[in-house]
Amino acid sequence: MTRLLLLLLLSATPLAAAEWATKPGDRPLNSQELDALAGQTLTFYDDGQSKYSAGGAYSYTYASGESAFGTYSIAEDGSVCIAYRNGFSRCDLYVRSGERLILIDQKGHRYPVRSE
Repeated sequence: MTRLLLLLLLSATPLAAAEWATKPGDRPLNSQELDALAGQTLTFYDDGQSKYSAGGAYSYTYASGESAFGTYSIAEDGSVCIAYRNGFSRCDLYVRSGERLILIDQKGHRYPVRSE
């Protein structure tokens, strides 16, 4: 009975770090770095741009010029979650890998941010 209880407790414990497809050397952004996203526009190598506004507004502008709008929040595990106006939502994890800033999506795809 004790083993069963222990097994159930261990399986119910969230393992936030294991949910993200990080690689050795990846360091998730800390709370201070995440707070600093407000007011920034991050440009990716496909020329898409994520803009994080101080009031929690978010926009993603595609290279074509089309935009998607929503709001963002920082989750307990340090991921950045976006709720788009069209009802779609997603969470991403920003990590530092060496000198590079990388966005990791929930599928494990990695998108490096261009240095400005």
